[in-house]
Amino acid sequence: MGLFDFVKDIGEKVFGSNDDPAEKIKEHIESRNPGIKDLNVEFKDGQVNLSGDAASAEAMEKAVLLAGNVQGVTDVGAGNVKAPSQTDKVEYYVIEKGDTLSGIAKKLLGNAMDYPKIFEANKEVIKDPNLIYPGQKIRIPMG
Repeated sequence: MGLFDFVKDIGEKVFGSNDDPAEKIKEHIESRNPGIKDLNVEFKDGQVNLSGDAASAEAMEKAVLLAGNVQGVTDVGAGNVKAPSQTDKVEYYVIEKGDTLSGIAKKLLGNAMDYPKIFEANKEVIKDPNLIYPGQKIRIPMG
């Protein structure tokens, strides 16, 4: 998995000016438990690099999204995360102003009522399906 880009000023505020960003991002990811053991997080100039052992490709993708959807993060690299290959078709989507999960489901999956599939695939990133914000990056299961 290569480098993912994110919007620096969008996302959850996880760390402050006196915090160790890498430690706070690690705590943030682990609190949502996406399934990565021995997680290590490095942070420098807005870029996060993750390493560890992921239980699945989905767990690695969720860790990347959790790290990337943090204010102050511009890029996330996961080249050092060991994970099984992705077997499902997944696309990534950046939420735009005016989007809703049902609108995204209609646009990408063909049925607005499939929005719970998107929410379930992103429940570590999206706390409430009615509270999404422009610039947030999510994963869309296409299968």
